[in-house]
Amino acid sequence: MGLSKFDPAARNRAPWKFGVKVGPKRPFTQKQIWAIRFFLDREQRLRDRALFDLAIDSKLRGCDLVQLQIGDLVSGPNIRNRAAITQQKTGRPVQFEIASDARGSLFARLERRGGSIENYVFPSRVDHMRHLSTRQYARLVDEWVEAIGLRTEEYGTHSLRRTKASIIYKATGNLRAIQILLGHSKIENTVRYLGVDIEDALTLAEKTEI
Repeated sequence: MGLSKFDPAARNRAPWKFGVKVGPKRPFTQKQIWAIRFFLDREQRLRDRALFDLAIDSKLRGCDLVQLQIGDLVSGPNIRNRAAITQQKTGRPVQFEIASDARGSLFARLERRGGSIENYVFPSRVDHMRHLSTRQYARLVDEWVEAIGLRTEEYGTHSLRRTKASIIYKATGNLRAIQILLGHSKIENTVRYLGVDIEDALTLAEKTEI
């Protein structure tokens, strides 16, 4: 329950988000992606490298990413090229690719830690029977962002979800493909998510000759 504007206690009270940047987080550029990979490799953070690579490729929300089980990603002794899950937020299935960089970092991580197909890919360090929390995932992303000199106010877990989608959109202009990859029910949601505006539309139109 909030405070009434007529309540004296509410006077001169700053909003909870005062001074905090709100709105969509920026996607990473390819240069920034490689800067973060270099940092994680230098620090020998195998788990974080696998988490980062998979977050970029999968384009999953944090709540879905941290709940992935080993069985979702492996087939026999190999990391799958493609995987599929049901999204927690929407209940809709979504498929995603696992590119060579992500397969390599995942294989290195799983080879070291072992585990069965029912185990979480990224378990909590407090309780190995539970998965990494979304809050801890967000803290890790803040560490990576700060490590390469970016502002944590401008980047977050959704930056990882948006990065590859934004790169694909800029290369192809195919909103329908991005809608499928992100698991959105409506293309309008994809337009808002990518921040597509009239300038983007005109730029794409100018590149198309008939």
